[in-house]
Amino acid sequence: MEPLANKIRPKTLKEFVGQEHLVGPHGPLRMAIRDKHLFSFILWGPPGVGKTTLARIYANALDAKLYELSAVSAGKDDIKRIIDEPTLLDPRPKLLFLDEIHRFNKAQQDFLLPLVETGRLTLIGATTENPSFEVISALLSRCRVFVLESLSEKDIQKIIVRTKIKVPKDAIEWLVTLANGDARIVLSALENTKQIYGSITRENLKNAFEHAFIRFDKKGEEHYDTISAFIKSMRSGDADAAIYYLARMIAGGEDPKFIARRMVVFASEDIGLAQPTALVVANAVFQAVDTIGLPEAQENLAHGVAYLALAAKDRSAYDAYMEALSDVKATGNLPIPLRIRNAPTKLMKNLGYGKGYDKYDKESYLPDTLKGKKYLRRPKK
Repeated sequence: MEPLANKIRPKTLKEFVGQEHLVGPHGPLRMAIRDKHLFSFILWGPPGVGKTTLARIYANALDAKLYELSAVSAGKDDIKRIIDEPTLLDPRPKLLFLDEIHRFNKAQQDFLLPLVETGRLTLIGATTENPSFEVISALLSRCRVFVLESLSEKDIQKIIVRTKIKVPKDAIEWLVTLANGDARIVLSALENTKQIYGSITRENLKNAFEHAFIRFDKKGEEHYDTISAFIKSMRSGDADAAIYYLARMIAGGEDPKFIARRMVVFASEDIGLAQPTALVVANAVFQAVDTIGLPEAQENLAHGVAYLALAAKDRSAYDAYMEALSDVKATGNLPIPLRIRNAPTKLMKNLGYGKGYDKYDKESYLPDTLKGKKYLRRPKK
């Protein structure tokens, strides 16, 4: 039986719901399709907002041969097979849709680069992560980035109508809230409920949803609960619990770079000045994950997690910054004291810029309104 999501998937822009800034009357993707403009681009946005559908509509409109791969399971050999495929019988341009492109490591992206650069392959990457951090700069510079937005409540309602399934008003309201802008959640909930109960009611939806999504969902509540438990375990020094939650996330399919990024943040936020080398270790773990990838990088992650959990903790630098940021927001751009202003011209010197500055003095350099305020408070030993 064909899944509901495939059954109602739009085949043209006329049927497509949402992303008006990209596919509306003057949207860049609509213009590219209209003008048959073949180029590489990256679709960046949350799950369930139409990235795969847009790639298929684009390929079909440009009469390109579309190859779909997921970076989770694909590698260089899969791309090589596409490139080596003879073009005599099918001369159409080759268009690769690479889902979760952020899961490709640097070496894999380096392999893609010359193929995109020479036009042997047109790339459409899809990612839920910021491509500035996840895609190598050389490849990113050869792709245009389109940012997709979460679907609005009206968009979700339109998609529900497209299913032609009878859904009561209170059930629609519940689905819209549940979806949080993700169409796939809505379609899965409707499909599962229909199969289990035969009809859609709010109560049936709630019951079916609880059973259908009991497994680790890296974009849902389980995702946030697990990463929260992971961070809190490291914060409390419980290395055993932290390693357990690490294993649970990896086994559940969590992006290892997401975990490594959280470790880099943790190294400064929670360990900070107590053990400055923690940031070095956390960055080394992130680099290992990026260059080596799973499964080997799980050993680097475990090593780093144990180190961070057992390290001494000091949040004073983080707390100081947050307090200073609060003052910046409350007071705006306070005048910088004249004696520490730059004085590159004679006029500035005559106005008193830099006058009285002594690099070894102990007087506060803060603006007068905040003079003498202490942000950094180190814990007493």
